[in-house]
Amino acid sequence: MRNILGAVSVLGLLAGPAGAGDRWDMPTPYADNNFHTVNIKQFADDVAQATDGALEIVVHSAASLFKLPEIKRAVQTGQVPIGEVLMSALGNEDPLYEVDSVPFLAADYDAARKLWTASRPMIEARLDRQGMMVLFAVPWPPQALFAKTPLTAIADLEGVRFRVYNAMTGRLAELMGALPTTVQMPELPQAFSTGMVSAMITSPSFAVDTQAWDFVDHMYQTRAMVPKDMVIMHRRAFQRLDGAVQAALLAAAESAEERGWRMSAEETAAKTQVLADNGMNVAEPAEAFMAELQAIGQTMIAEWVESAGPDGAAVIAAYRDR
Repeated sequence: MRNILGAVSVLGLLAGPAGAGDRWDMPTPYADNNFHTVNIKQFADDVAQATDGALEIVVHSAASLFKLPEIKRAVQTGQVPIGEVLMSALGNEDPLYEVDSVPFLAADYDAARKLWTASRPMIEARLDRQGMMVLFAVPWPPQALFAKTPLTAIADLEGVRFRVYNAMTGRLAELMGALPTTVQMPELPQAFSTGMVSAMITSPSFAVDTQAWDFVDHMYQTRAMVPKDMVIMHRRAFQRLDGAVQAALLAAAESAEERGWRMSAEETAAKTQVLADNGMNVAEPAEAFMAELQAIGQTMIAEWVESAGPDGAAVIAAYRDR
């Protein structure tokens, strides 16, 4: 079915000039109740309203059309004209995509905005070379540390099995002296209950989705990083649109980015409260503990700059100048 839908989308993308009633299929990775999906559905509604139905964006949520690792490729090859991707998931392709997942580089929303402003031109240039455009990007809530036992220093994580979900979190675990262990979301409760893992770094949203209060007791608001999802678009699909439709699409994208950042901040507060209401011990890290974590962050920033080369160094310089 996915191949059939992809073929249909390619035919639509490569057909003649855009006209009234154009229909774009848009794959997204998350469930309908996820704030990213809610925001994108509002974006689609805004586009339909602003274009009087000349462009309809049909959102396929929960990875029902393409799975997260497949979405960027689907847009690039024209199987779909538009899609949502986790930017850091593209890190194997180019380390620059991981810039927002470098621990303690940008650890709050203001810093994350500055980092996005500094890095966006180079992200756009990379996608442009592959025939794509960035429409907008929206952050996840800042990442926190979760553990079964209290954490007062890096030494408390020595030898602890630590759940990781990408190369950056794996390296963070190593530098903390923990044992990186990859566990997918559906297996997380069992992994904690069986002792396969005893700590993790994730967002309040993810913690609520997995009912983390059932298997961990402590949340430390480290705000380690603020990773983003991007909505990307096939450039030829955009160019085929009428000028007025193009303008309406870009205006709706700008509104979606601003709305999405507000929704993320609201999500952070709301989901942190849900965790506390369910018995989670929510606290700020001890000052000395936070200093140890930030020192690890400096090591990882230096490592990332080395891997990203001159472009990475330029992004860091632009970010720090803001």
